[in-house]
Amino acid sequence: MSTLPNKLKGFTLMELMITVAIVGILAAIAYPSYQEYVLRNNRSEGQALLNDATARQERYYAQNNIYADTIAKLGYSSANSANTLYQLSISNVSASTYTLTATVQRTDSKCGNLSLTQAGTKGKTGSGSVTDCWK
Repeated sequence: MSTLPNKLKGFTLMELMITVAIVGILAAIAYPSYQEYVLRNNRSEGQALLNDATARQERYYAQNNIYADTIAKLGYSSANSANTLYQLSISNVSASTYTLTATVQRTDSKCGNLSLTQAGTKGKTGSGSVTDCWK
C-alpha cells in the first residue's frame, strides 16, 4: 500500500505568471535586435544591386566610351532588386560621372536610399552614418 500526500503536484499560478513575465522581458529585449538584423540584411541586397550595377557601368564604359544612362543599357530587364526591396536608378550621367541610387521600397529611416558614384563614393539619405549603412 502506498501513501500519497494529500497535496497534488503541479505549478502554482504565481510560478506560471513569473515565467510569463520573464519570457515577456526577454522578448522585449530580443525583438528590436531582430528588427535591426532584418533591416541590415535587407540593406545588403541594395548594396549588392549597386555593386553589380557599378560593374556593369564600367563594362559598358569600356565598350562604348560613355556611361549608360538607362537601366536597360546595363542589361537589366527590371530596375527592382531580387526580392524587390530596392529599385535601381541612374542619375548625373556625363562623359566621366554617374550616380547609382537604390531606392528602398520599405521603411528604413536609419539609412533610407543608398547611392554609389563612379568614384566609389557611398551615400545614404537616412539619419544613420554612411559607415553603419554600408556594413
